[in-house]
Amino acid sequence: MSKAKTTTLSGCLIWFVLLTLIGTCIMPIAFVVGSVTSFSDFAIQTMGGFICPENSTPESYSYATTSTDEFGNPIPSTAYELHCVDANGEVVKEDPIGYAFGWIGIVALVGLVVTALLSFILAVPGGMMVTRLLEKFRKPRAIEN
Repeated sequence: MSKAKTTTLSGCLIWFVLLTLIGTCIMPIAFVVGSVTSFSDFAIQTMGGFICPENSTPESYSYATTSTDEFGNPIPSTAYELHCVDANGEVVKEDPIGYAFGWIGIVALVGLVVTALLSFILAVPGGMMVTRLLEKFRKPRAIEN
C-alpha cells in the first residue's frame, strides 16, 4: 500500500474515532440541555416562529398535572405547552409536545456541529500523535552497505 493511501486511511480512521469519542460526550449533554431549556422563553419564541400561524404570538402555558415515578406512584408535576395567541387574546393553536421535540432537535444539531468541528480540529494533532507512537514501535531497518 502506498504511503498516500495509508495516510488517507489512517486519517479517516482517526477522524471516525474522534467523532465517536467526542460525540459520546457532547451529544448526551446536548439532549439534556435541550430538554431542560425546552420550556424557556427563548425556546418558546424560537419554535413559535416555526409553528405559530402569521399574526399570532407564541406564549408559554403551564399547568399542574401528575406524573408517575419509577414505582408507578403518582407525583405532582408541571406541564408546559406552546400556545399561539392572536391579537384578540384567543388561542389559535396549541402545541403540547411538538415544539419541545423540535427544540431538542435544534440543540442536538448544534451538538452535532460542535462534535464535527472539534473532530476536524483535533484530527491533525491526533494523527501526528498516532504517527509518533507507530514510529516508536516500528522495527529499524538493517543498514545496507
